[in-house]
Amino acid sequence: MSVESNTSAESPNDRSEAQPGAETTHGAPNFLRNQIRDEIESGQATTIVTRFPPEPNGFLHIGHAKSIWVNFGLAEQFGGRCHLRFDDTNPAKEEQAYIDAIQEDIRWLGYEWSGAVRFASDYFDQLYAWAQHLVREGKAYVDDLSPEEIREYRGTLTEPGRPSPYRDRGVEENLDLLERMRLGEFEEGSKVLRARIDMAAPNINLRDPILYRIRHAHHHQTGDKWKIYPSYDFTHGQSDAIEGITHSLCTLEFEDHRPLYEWFLAHLPVPAKPRQTEFARMNVNHTVTSKRKLKLLVDRNVVDGWDDPRMPTISGLRRRGYTPASLRKFCDMTGVSRAANVVDIAMLHFAIRSDLEDNAPRAMCVLNPLKVVLTNLPADHDEVFEVPGHPAREDMGTRRLPLTREIWIDREDFMEEPPKKFFRLAPGKEVRLRNGYVIRCDEVIKGDGGEIDALHCSVDFDTLGKNPEGRKVKGVIHWVSAEHGVPVEVRLYDNLFLEEAPDRDKDADFLDHLNPDSLVTVQGIAEPALADAEPEARYQFERVGYFCADRHACRDGKLVFNRTVGLKDSWAKIQKKQG
Repeated sequence: MSVESNTSAESPNDRSEAQPGAETTHGAPNFLRNQIRDEIESGQATTIVTRFPPEPNGFLHIGHAKSIWVNFGLAEQFGGRCHLRFDDTNPAKEEQAYIDAIQEDIRWLGYEWSGAVRFASDYFDQLYAWAQHLVREGKAYVDDLSPEEIREYRGTLTEPGRPSPYRDRGVEENLDLLERMRLGEFEEGSKVLRARIDMAAPNINLRDPILYRIRHAHHHQTGDKWKIYPSYDFTHGQSDAIEGITHSLCTLEFEDHRPLYEWFLAHLPVPAKPRQTEFARMNVNHTVTSKRKLKLLVDRNVVDGWDDPRMPTISGLRRRGYTPASLRKFCDMTGVSRAANVVDIAMLHFAIRSDLEDNAPRAMCVLNPLKVVLTNLPADHDEVFEVPGHPAREDMGTRRLPLTREIWIDREDFMEEPPKKFFRLAPGKEVRLRNGYVIRCDEVIKGDGGEIDALHCSVDFDTLGKNPEGRKVKGVIHWVSAEHGVPVEVRLYDNLFLEEAPDRDKDADFLDHLNPDSLVTVQGIAEPALADAEPEARYQFERVGYFCADRHACRDGKLVFNRTVGLKDSWAKIQKKQG
């Protein structure tokens, strides 16, 4: 299946996040919300029960975040319940690690499922009894055709299928063979149980679909009890019915499966009749969300695991510095419709940038250090500036910036022969140190090879908190004390793929579109306040971007920061032009 679709304490920087059910729409359409509201107002629906049914064969990705937001969010908004049910019908590809990660992701996003965690395997006994019921009613049979023959007999979109030669087996023979399949008497692939519907149906899903396959595999929940496992189509609707699901919300690729979903509910003595409704899945450019392809990236060590910050997985986005509130906002901004579309990744960047602009404390970090000697300061000069932790948040307090004779600035903020509109540092030119004095570059110190080793600059002591008299200084640069700065490793992440649709061409290898610069690691110097940064703490590095302390690498005194997103807002600019 899957609907494309450690409980942990939140970082101190998550303090302002609203409760998940409290989001307001940003003008994006949500036909499911409107539909359920109309059902409630008309009396057609009372209690709303949804479910999120992931297959535990990988980590959840951004598309699943949308399905989580849809199912849990609608249940919360209308006072209903949402179940978490693992579709664990294929034990060969499932792992407990995936089950644990999925639960952690859901809780991190701010949601809690109703009741205990559920598994499709909880219903295996009932599903088997219903399979026997279909056999007794003449609506299912055991087929000995090979998988290749089944595909051949099924026909095409323009040609009807042909009935299997085993389609008219008697009820008692089918029941006996089915039971022997369950006991493990037959080899994998030698037999299947199929529904007996219509081999000429225009919808291929109704051409005698498979209900059970033989699998001699150990199951993470049921052990070795079962030698046959139900298909997703046979499991899904009946599990919904057992749980009393009222709204089975799926993505559009399941639309053609809905007639089969309804056929099973109509021909089985189920306790409820849930209704399936489809919506468009989340597609974001410059990413892939196929679990098979994501697993390939992991298995081939293209990325550093499922939670690599370049991955579109929820855990990867979390490690990169995304907040639960930003992902929920992104889902809300993109809306819910039946029209398939691709969302610009710049919209995702906008969602996190707007969150961190309001909630991330400020800090200064020099990524490409160039030493500056302030020649008119004494060697033991140690002045401290007390500056706001956030320019608009008094609750974030203040931080202390020490100024010493030697400081670091970023090499990009100096140019020996600058163009006309270069407002940063140059020989004989002035800039203001962020939160500090105006300085002038008096001398460029070079090494034997002609490389710039340092700058000698002088401080204008009459410029702290005010403009210099008689001249304008337009440039402001960030800096860090050479004596008090702390070394940090900074990982500059970018899109994993260069192409907007890396898997569009089915005849090409999507790995050919990898971005060779998706990760650039630099050794920087940060202001001393960052020495105490906790894992997952998020900051705006002034003039640079938004960064997050890596939840795994920040240990034993080592500081590693991941770039979440830059300061520039391309999506907002696009929207302004279009508006």
